[in-house]
Amino acid sequence: MTIHLHKGDLPENISFGKSVAVDTETQGLSMVRDKLCLVQLSAGDGDAHIVQVDRSSYDCPNLKALMSDTDVEKIFHFARFDVAVMKRDLGVDITPVYCTKIASGLVRTYTDGHGLKNLCKELLNVDLSKQQQSSDWASDSLSQAQLSYAASDVLYLHQLQRILTARLMREDRMHLAKACFEFLPTRAELDLAGWHDVDIFSHSFRS
Repeated sequence: MTIHLHKGDLPENISFGKSVAVDTETQGLSMVRDKLCLVQLSAGDGDAHIVQVDRSSYDCPNLKALMSDTDVEKIFHFARFDVAVMKRDLGVDITPVYCTKIASGLVRTYTDGHGLKNLCKELLNVDLSKQQQSSDWASDSLSQAQLSYAASDVLYLHQLQRILTARLMREDRMHLAKACFEFLPTRAELDLAGWHDVDIFSHSFRS
């Protein structure tokens, strides 16, 4: 595994092919308070590219172009959060999207463990370390442990996608997954607009 750290933006003319695994790191999970710090990417080739964004300007045209490219599928785990954060701070609408957490929820109905660590352990026999999950991602100087943790969140998404897609096809639920993936940009907009903890489809919903 090689980790490439890029300050501010991706380099010119870098290509991830037709699909890129993506994850983000923020200072916390608040859509109001916590700003985007890192964007991690992988082509599924065992290498990871980590963009340490400039939080004062978010001037990263190459990264924004990739995220906005409708010819490149973006693979996330829990895309709902990442899509919303990048829309808020980078001003980009991300599509098409594939979310391994949604796919897992649709086919691994025998468990309630749909975290990335759960998926990697069961489907790939890979034991991910989560020691750096709570970390100062806004630091100017990132430790090797932080970089390794951040990279691990994208290195296995292509493999997980292939396994989960096969199961979605087997269970005849691929159409449901695609509909959920297409709804994600709207779900992100709802989160950013204040409906993050409200189920508007619930019978008991009150405005």
